Amino acid sequence: MQQPYPSIEPYATYELSVDAPHVLYVEELGNPKGLPVVFLHGGPGAGCNPDQRRFFDPSRYRIILFDQRGSGRSRPHAELEKNTTQALVSDMETIRRHLKVDRWVVFGGSWGSTLGLIYAEMHPDRVISLVMRGIFLCRQKDFDWFYEPGGASWLFPDAYEPFIGLLSPDERKQVIESYYRRLTSPDEKTRIEAAIQWSGWEGRTATLLPDPSVVSYFTEPHLAVSLARIEAHYFINNIFLEPNYILNNVHKLDNIPGYIVHGRYDMCCPVENAYLLHKAWPKAKFEIIPDAGHSAKEPGILDALIRATREIADQHG
Repeated sequence: MQQPYPSIEPYATYELSVDAPHVLYVEELGNPKGLPVVFLHGGPGAGCNPDQRRFFDPSRYRIILFDQRGSGRSRPHAELEKNTTQALVSDMETIRRHLKVDRWVVFGGSWGSTLGLIYAEMHPDRVISLVMRGIFLCRQKDFDWFYEPGGASWLFPDAYEPFIGLLSPDERKQVIESYYRRLTSPDEKTRIEAAIQWSGWEGRTATLLPDPSVVSYFTEPHLAVSLARIEAHYFINNIFLEPNYILNNVHKLDNIPGYIVHGRYDMCCPVENAYLLHKAWPKAKFEIIPDAGHSAKEPGILDALIRATREIADQHG
């Protein structure tokens, strides 16, 4: 079983101004002459954390992490203005050019897989390889499965009850839209209360076995506000793209090698997401982890991801 690499600190950090009012936080770690890899965090809205630096051998990789618009250390926090999928793809190109990277490995999980796949479909000539975990195709059925009654709620009724309990009976008819109204309320208390419930639901369903550290991470108010606001903003707008965009454009990945890693018991993004992607993109190696849910912290998923980054480094050594 592979273990994460030791903790490391950035050798360079940047604040890049993009479309006003957004300023992106970017960091570089590892070997400045190594194989470039960009890490894409989840959410949208989650931001990066130090553990996410540890998927990559720092002696072999030039590791690039950034907080997407409104997330983490990027500013303004939880900002929805000019926050779209197209803008995030453009930001990746801005970062790539700023760092003078020609091509890079793209690594992402959950929403990070969504953004990584869309970026690769829009800029296939800039991608060496893809490592995608917890595939999230962002179809309406995927949003409905996780947030509306009759999907993940049947398997986690005890966790769903406080999530849905915040809403009135009328609001429960359209859960995502009702939460969006609360998350964009002018009243700060209303926003924070809704954010903690929204994000807490995600944290309680992200692992195969209960993990209090994951729940605590998701319900920390600063993270919860950006995660909940930005996720709801993207989901009510169908991630600002035509329906089923990823699968409709997957042929653009034909010349890109990749890895698809997915937990068998992923309740946030059911394994059908990954299965359909693999059928449409057979060049990618596909691994279902039999004893895992959604989180990259789960041992089987972590093992598969680190094996993938080692294989890519060996291929491009």
